[in-house]
Amino acid sequence: MKTTDRRFTAAFLIVAIGAGVSFAATEWAVHDMNRPTPPVIQPGDSSFASVPSDAIVLFDGSDLSKWTGKDGRARWEVSQGAAKANKTGSIQTRQAFGDCQLHIEFRTPDDPKTLKKKSQGRGNSGVFFMGKYELQVLDSYHNRTYADGQAAAVYGQYPPLVNASLPPGHWQAYDVVFRRPHFDSSGQVVTPAIITAFHNGVLVQDHVELTGATVHKKRAKYTPHADALPLMLQDHGDPVRFRNIWIRPLE
Repeated sequence: MKTTDRRFTAAFLIVAIGAGVSFAATEWAVHDMNRPTPPVIQPGDSSFASVPSDAIVLFDGSDLSKWTGKDGRARWEVSQGAAKANKTGSIQTRQAFGDCQLHIEFRTPDDPKTLKKKSQGRGNSGVFFMGKYELQVLDSYHNRTYADGQAAAVYGQYPPLVNASLPPGHWQAYDVVFRRPHFDSSGQVVTPAIITAFHNGVLVQDHVELTGATVHKKRAKYTPHADALPLMLQDHGDPVRFRNIWIRPLE
């Protein structure tokens, strides 16, 4: 099946889910609150993945030596096998990656102060492939926000097919295949970045073609860049925890 055929089929299914309104990235204003939100489902009992023998372990719960921050050191708090964002800035891997398979587990906070917040103010973080293309991390359990900004959304572009979020305080997992964009010698896009993602074992992004690098409240667009760049975890000011992070380069 051609890529265009797959996208048409996916769009047709999404139209059915959305009661006659497509989720396609270009047909809605960015962060439009009128955009239909994905149906909520209860994911199965997820058994978090063991590390494959050919994977690179980026964080095993002990230290952040494979990560760096704005001053050359990742200063997130590490305790009880998890790394917690603590308002010291986003962190990124020391190693650069292009095409890859990523496994990452996260837990949004369940303290009373945080749970009083709403929308993007609750458990906000993000996984940025190549430091540019974001898969959103958010507490999306009984927490309405714009559809293209909830958990497992390709931020500002594609809502997840379903909302497979667990309650705050529970460990959750993303398993993602990311394909980098390719540019020609003049800087034009030959093939876009592509993401396929599972949230708690449920397919939420099905081979979606990204329209560009993540931006806030603007249409995404591409700017030529290197074939490999660091993976970044966002510090959005919320104490989101991460653990069991591993990656398999696919190129």
